[in-house]
Amino acid sequence: MPDYSKIDIPEVLSYVFYPRDESGPCPRYAFDHFIPVAEAVALHCRFYEQDKAWPWILYFHGNGEVVSDYDEIALFYFKHNLNLAVVDYRGYGKSNGTPTVADMSRDSRKVYESVKTALTQRGLRDDLWVMGRSLGSVSALAIAFDKSTGINGLIIESGFPSITSLIVRHGIATPGMDLDAITRECLDMVRSITVPVLIIHGEYDTLVPPDEAETIYETIGSARKDLLMIPGATHNDIMFVGLRQYMEAIRKFVDSTSPNR
Repeated sequence: MPDYSKIDIPEVLSYVFYPRDESGPCPRYAFDHFIPVAEAVALHCRFYEQDKAWPWILYFHGNGEVVSDYDEIALFYFKHNLNLAVVDYRGYGKSNGTPTVADMSRDSRKVYESVKTALTQRGLRDDLWVMGRSLGSVSALAIAFDKSTGINGLIIESGFPSITSLIVRHGIATPGMDLDAITRECLDMVRSITVPVLIIHGEYDTLVPPDEAETIYETIGSARKDLLMIPGATHNDIMFVGLRQYMEAIRKFVDSTSPNR
């Protein structure tokens, strides 16, 4: 696992994380769940449930987003017979604590285990697909790297193999910061991932350029891997520019990697 503590310094963290403490009321088609990850720190997860028999996607959102932003987006997943569980990072939404990249990566395993337990306790389907959008790819890749989780598949949307590329691109590296070592560790992690993967990216994404998606695709150790480039899409409009392609690709991926097929 990459040692992200090397980049958890104020100059980097102030750029990487844009926490919002906003949180709307839980809609009727969802329920809230809190996940203890450290002493006096719990993360908020919202489960959007339409049908007990439908598959579940555990979703790690992008920077500047919070769980309640997905109250309406979840309805598009419902239209494709998919339930969605979205989790906030430390300091986002109803989650307390202060976000760091190292904690974000470490917390992902506890999130996965707690979500699995919550689904089982409620009598819901408990096999999971894990999805990370943009910054959320850090958490999603960490879960996929941990082979003991046994996830069915990994979906990366607008993501990157190593957060160091963003640090370099936006000129926030500090003297003495060994970014090359973290990059190598991240690529080694991606190389060791073997679960099926679907990568979705916008053709005109300038925040996280398409070559980041191509690097994941070329590096990841999965025998089953697909790359969908959404024509004309940028970083923040990707889902709606290519809504049909986007959702149909996810539905097809879940169907093709389901243990029940």
